[in-house]
Amino acid sequence: MSDNTANPQTVARCERLIRPHIRRTPVIEIDGEEFGLPSMPLTLKLELLQHSGSFKARGAFANVLTREVPEAGIVAASGGNHGAATAYAAVKLGKRAKIFVPNVSSPAKIQRIREYGADLAIEGDRYADALAASEAWARQTGAMQIPAFDQNETIMGQGTLGLELEQQAADLDTVLVAVGGGGLIAGIAAWYAGRVKVVGVEPSASPTLTKALEAGHPVDAEAGGLAADSLAPRRVGEKVFPIVQQYARQTVLVSDDAIANAQAQLWRGLRIVAEPGGAAAFSAILSGAYQPAAGERVAIVISGGNTAAVNFDTTY
Repeated sequence: MSDNTANPQTVARCERLIRPHIRRTPVIEIDGEEFGLPSMPLTLKLELLQHSGSFKARGAFANVLTREVPEAGIVAASGGNHGAATAYAAVKLGKRAKIFVPNVSSPAKIQRIREYGADLAIEGDRYADALAASEAWARQTGAMQIPAFDQNETIMGQGTLGLELEQQAADLDTVLVAVGGGGLIAGIAAWYAGRVKVVGVEPSASPTLTKALEAGHPVDAEAGGLAADSLAPRRVGEKVFPIVQQYARQTVLVSDDAIANAQAQLWRGLRIVAEPGGAAAFSAILSGAYQPAAGERVAIVISGGNTAAVNFDTTY
């Protein structure tokens, strides 16, 4: 793609390129009353059913298919989902892959990376540590880095989720999206380009986008909490931020308890097993952190399902 800035045109071209390699994940229409809320229509985008268990497969394929991969292969740093997606894309397209993850990554995600056959290294306590190790590997070997979020091709790939969602639910007012480094919210915001409200949902323990919007530029923020393996990169991306600042300026914060409750409610009500980061956007509705106006049509991205078996039948 000659123009690799994320916008509706480049996202549409990216979608045509990666379509043979990704799933068109389903949506489900529910009523808020099913979950003890006022009656309201809610659309859930079930991206946890994507290849490798999360939306990250979109950005991984966008990178491998649009950039020249050297003989040394590709390298990625990840809290887990991006690593699994990159490993999956690499094996499907016949490329070598080296994946660095921090020790906070869930065993389920680590196991998935190993199952795809990538060379896995566990480095440090947080995503930033794994990122530094991956950058050193790239310098040493010449491998092509595939950033988890702060890369134009990654953002365009994630933006294809927005394109797909609009085809499936054309009359939306608002989309709620969990935020870690910001690649997904930037991609979706780039696709809609202001035509719907895109709201970022962040754990209170990792308010990276909230802090960036307050400062007017990416800044370091706390990085912890229940969803730390997917929503705690320390700061949002430099390429991500201008898109979000233009098209998705609203964020809400949710507690770890609210995220855990959302996981439990998704299981009880829909038999959906979402990881903490995957359930974060839904927790904003359940907890009241985001309160839709009367008649507002809201979509919620359930972004990932890479988690070990959990007893979700605990009372909340």
